[in-house]
Amino acid sequence: MNNIPMEACLAISTLMFFAGVYGFLSRKNMIMVLVSLELMLNAVDLNFVVFNRYLYPGQMEGMFFALFGIAIAAAETAIAIAIIINIYRNVKRIYIDENITELKH
Repeated sequence: MNNIPMEACLAISTLMFFAGVYGFLSRKNMIMVLVSLELMLNAVDLNFVVFNRYLYPGQMEGMFFALFGIAIAAAETAIAIAIIINIYRNVKRIYIDENITELKH
């Protein structure tokens, strides 16, 4: 990573984050919303690593924050998938706009 400029890494992270925001706001499928959320979390983890690498090259705090973030994202994904499966069993579809109106009744 020493040969890659910091701005390039941050540009990739920004693109990943905004692709996740777009997917989160525009998708109607709960699984795709979850994938978009994971993309945003991975962009944040990439920022942790990049800033650690360039600000404190000999230390590992950013790497530990990224690993902690990955562990939290994995736990969040497991819970979200369990919720989505439970909703599917009750309503028989996983589209957000249809489920919201169904769950209101």
